[in-house]
Amino acid sequence: MTPLLDDERAAPLADLFRLLGDPTRLRIVLACVHDRLSVGAIAESLGLSPSLVSHHLRLLRAARIVRAEREGKQVFYAAADMHISTMLAGMLEHVSEPAGELQEHV
Repeated sequence: MTPLLDDERAAPLADLFRLLGDPTRLRIVLACVHDRLSVGAIAESLGLSPSLVSHHLRLLRAARIVRAEREGKQVFYAAADMHISTMLAGMLEHVSEPAGELQEHV
């Protein structure tokens, strides 16, 4: 039987989940799902320092989880694509389901 996911594809996927496993990074990505936001706007909305947000955004950009769009001197960040937005929406729906509903689908 062929494995569903070989190591070559599993490693980047595991890295993606590792990055999103950090609550601060997850909150940053979720903020960027609905709107294009600057570092300052993200920092203010989440109560974080701009330098901390910038640090996390560098990691998230390198993993292609968010993308940057420059307008003049300002840079705005958004979820990289619909795959990220859809995945997060599905996972949020999953964790919001009462435990009883989960048992019915098994």
